[in-house]
Formats: sequence, C-alpha cells, structure tokens
Amino acid sequence: MNTKNPAPAKNQAQAASLYPNKPGFKPAKPVVVGGEILMNAPIEYNTGRKTVKLVVRNTGDRPIQVGSHFHFFEVNRYLEFDRDAAFGCHLNIPATTAIRFEPGDQKEVEVVAYSGKRRVIGFNGLVMGYTGDEDAPTYFPARMHAVRKARHAGFKNISESDAEAAMKKSNNTKK
Repeated sequence: MNTKNPAPAKNQAQAASLYPNKPGFKPAKPVVVGGEILMNAPIEYNTGRKTVKLVVRNTGDRPIQVGSHFHFFEVNRYLEFDRDAAFGCHLNIPATTAIRFEPGDQKEVEVVAYSGKRRVIGFNGLVMGYTGDEDAPTYFPARMHAVRKARHAGFKNISESDAEAAMKKSNNTKK
C-alpha cells in the first residue's frame, strides 16, 4: 500500500485541466484559501422596500436581544411599541446582527418589510401566514387575528404617537 502523497506533477496536471488559463479563473491578486475580495463601496441592502421607524421600550427586568430576521411584530412580549406598524417587518440591520434592549431602555429602531412571498411561519406563532400589504383574500383576517392573539397572549402594545411622546419625555428628563 502506498502511503505517500500523489506526485506533484499529477496534481498540477489535474489543476491545469480543471482550471484552464483563461480570464476569470484566476483572481487579479493572490487570495488565501477561503478569502474574499470586497469592493470599496458600501453595501446597500433592503433598498426600495417599505420602512417604518418605531420607538421600542423594554418593560421587562431582563435584557432582550432581537435578531435581524425575526418578525418584529412577534418579538418578546415585554417590548412595548406599535405592533400593528411592525406587522410583516424585520429589523433594517445587516444579516447576522442584532439589537439589544436593556431593562428600561427605550430606543428608536427602523424595520423593513419582508420581501418575497412574505409568509411568516414560526417565531411566537402569532401570524403563521402571509404578511404583505397587497390585497389578498387572507391578508386582513390574518392580520386582525394575529393582533387579537398578541393582545390575548399579553404582548405589550402602544400607539406610535404615545411612544414618541414617551421618548420626548425621557429625553427631557435626561438633560
């Protein structure tokens, strides 16, 4: 049994046949294995989609962290904000990131509408279906049903005007 590595000439011949010496097969600069070459321009994401700014307050006694793709309508029941405005939206932050709300914290966040088919399944089980704005036979009943379920399950809710007034009041007391 041969335990030695294959001859280097054989490996080089295989590599040459798999990747011919044509433009596009070799990077302009050497890159380490698994490396990436990024553009210098900033990356734009969620462009052209509906966004909403919300004032969110953590009324609980523990920190709450919300990930970038979580359906914001269904986040922790101790976060108080206008849940109706957040229906069908997630945080407008880069993927794999999150926002943390410490107990008593009040922050303004921006949420963006889901794209694609906008079906939201799972999370806290409040929606389990379509969350888009377009007319659809099941849209409005699903939204009303989800709002009713959230209220019944004890999810905190506040109108956006009340949240903005509370934000202004807390900013004035900090000065």
